[in-house]
Amino acid sequence: MRLPFLFVTRSCKAVHRLQQSPLLLPISALSRDQRVNVLRHTSTHLCKDNGNHYITTPIFYVNASPHLGHLYSAVIADLFHRYKLLQGFNSKFATGTDEHGLKIQQAAEAAGKDPLTFCTDVSERFRHLFSSCNISYTDYIRTTEQRHRRAVEHFWSVLWNKGHIYKGSYEGWYSTQDESFLMPSQVGDAVDSSGKDIKVSLESGHKVEWMKEENYMFRLSAFRSQLLDWLRGNPRAVQPERFYHAVLQWLQEDLPDLSVSRQRSRLHWGIPVPGDAEQTIYVWLDALVNYLTVAGYPDKHEQWWNVAHHIVGKDILKFHAIYWPSFLLGAGLPLPQTIHVHSHWTVGGKKMSKSLGNVVDPLERSQTFTTDGMRYFLLRQGVPDSDCDYTDDKVIKLLHAELADSLGGLLNRCTAPALNPAQIYPLFCSQSFPSQQGGRAVVEDYRMLDAVRNLPAVVEQYYESMHVYKALEAITACVKQTNGFVQRHAPWKLDRKDVEDQLWLDTIIHVSLECLRIYGTLLQPVVPEISNKLLSRLAVQPDERSWAALNFLPRYYGMDCPFERRALGSDTGVLFRRMESQNVDKQKSKTKKAAKLK
Repeated sequence: MRLPFLFVTRSCKAVHRLQQSPLLLPISALSRDQRVNVLRHTSTHLCKDNGNHYITTPIFYVNASPHLGHLYSAVIADLFHRYKLLQGFNSKFATGTDEHGLKIQQAAEAAGKDPLTFCTDVSERFRHLFSSCNISYTDYIRTTEQRHRRAVEHFWSVLWNKGHIYKGSYEGWYSTQDESFLMPSQVGDAVDSSGKDIKVSLESGHKVEWMKEENYMFRLSAFRSQLLDWLRGNPRAVQPERFYHAVLQWLQEDLPDLSVSRQRSRLHWGIPVPGDAEQTIYVWLDALVNYLTVAGYPDKHEQWWNVAHHIVGKDILKFHAIYWPSFLLGAGLPLPQTIHVHSHWTVGGKKMSKSLGNVVDPLERSQTFTTDGMRYFLLRQGVPDSDCDYTDDKVIKLLHAELADSLGGLLNRCTAPALNPAQIYPLFCSQSFPSQQGGRAVVEDYRMLDAVRNLPAVVEQYYESMHVYKALEAITACVKQTNGFVQRHAPWKLDRKDVEDQLWLDTIIHVSLECLRIYGTLLQPVVPEISNKLLSRLAVQPDERSWAALNFLPRYYGMDCPFERRALGSDTGVLFRRMESQNVDKQKSKTKKAAKLK
């Protein structure tokens, strides 16, 4: 006999609390093995049951309106946050905007606005997009806030007092677009639109200029061996694996000390260096501290900072996996639990750009394809370690196949009055579907039960590793199996007047509704509105939708089922409505016109 599946939330929540007692010796003075043991305190392998979880997106630069990549980062983080809440964690989720730096200063001047007004206008566009797309953040941070300035000034002072920052002169290639100095190996030759020879960043393609100035330097070179020890001791600190190896490769080269301030005469839009009004703190040091600001730094931040996880795009990996951990080590703070990295979106195989006219407006598309439709597409098609391609046709085909036809069709079938005239969660008959073959169920039906019973563990594994597309692939495969189960036994052909046929019909519907309940529960972090509609139709109450409630088909194992004989919910509407291409074009045109009128 098969053992019952009882899904139990892990007692160890994959989080830990790092001890805050200061080291008696500088970490660089310890042996390599001692360093590894100390740095392992920042890993996900050691954990304590404090039940907290902290997830962040990057804070988004406000020099331009939000694009599809920004929404993708936010949707991934939102999924993590919702998923952890379902597991019973106390979860904090932060997003927001990065509002200092030379690019902002220049963009505000070009727009004829003072910098703060310019930042507020663009920041509100991000906030509106996230609100419209059901991004359930718990904190929206702006780097122009006073709480952030206080955190940055304190963080700088700690680094200064520990001797990790010194006054010096820096000379090198600088990219204004990337707000970053580059090593000679990162710079190449190119020609601008006027045919003039220029130097560009090999990574971003942005123009660079040779710059020399006196400013403050951070002793980045001193942290190379500690970063290597951290990564080697924590092979899942940077995920997916491809990006972990990329960071290790960067660390094979020497790390030059990092310029962490700019002359205020050139960059006035930023936080002044404490004690030196002629210098402005480097925008990346300023921006990265936002994660600490939200955690409560410099006061009571340990509750959240010890369980921090970052979501970042691959273009800012170096800042998060080399600069940020080095700053934290210098300040004597724990390192992030995990840095989850995702790739970019192209359109028709080409990089999105205004000049090509192929920039996808995420707000307009979410209104066209619905919020849940857009969320589902991004998470279903987004592959973290490689770039993904967007077209409207892909969205339509995917949503029709998996949400409208497969999942929506299964729900409609099993709750239709023709098959379920009483509109209840019908009884399960163990004689019709016994634990050992011999009833009316066939081999494929038992395989389906095994797949659905194991599905929560499979989905959990993929959610945790940020391979959400694989989780959705697994759910979709099970939905197809359930549709096959219904089609195979054709309950509409059974004779309701025959007692055995009626018992078997009820059992088919009961099993199918149980499958749908599991799918709806697992999909809550992905498509919250669709999941709510599905679970409400099945009369699953809010307190029955947690990860711990994923007890599939208890009657099959001789246990009570709380849903049997329960009246179904009254909402009989379509789960996800199909869209015609011409209607989509009309909707997009209508949305664009409305945007112009605002």
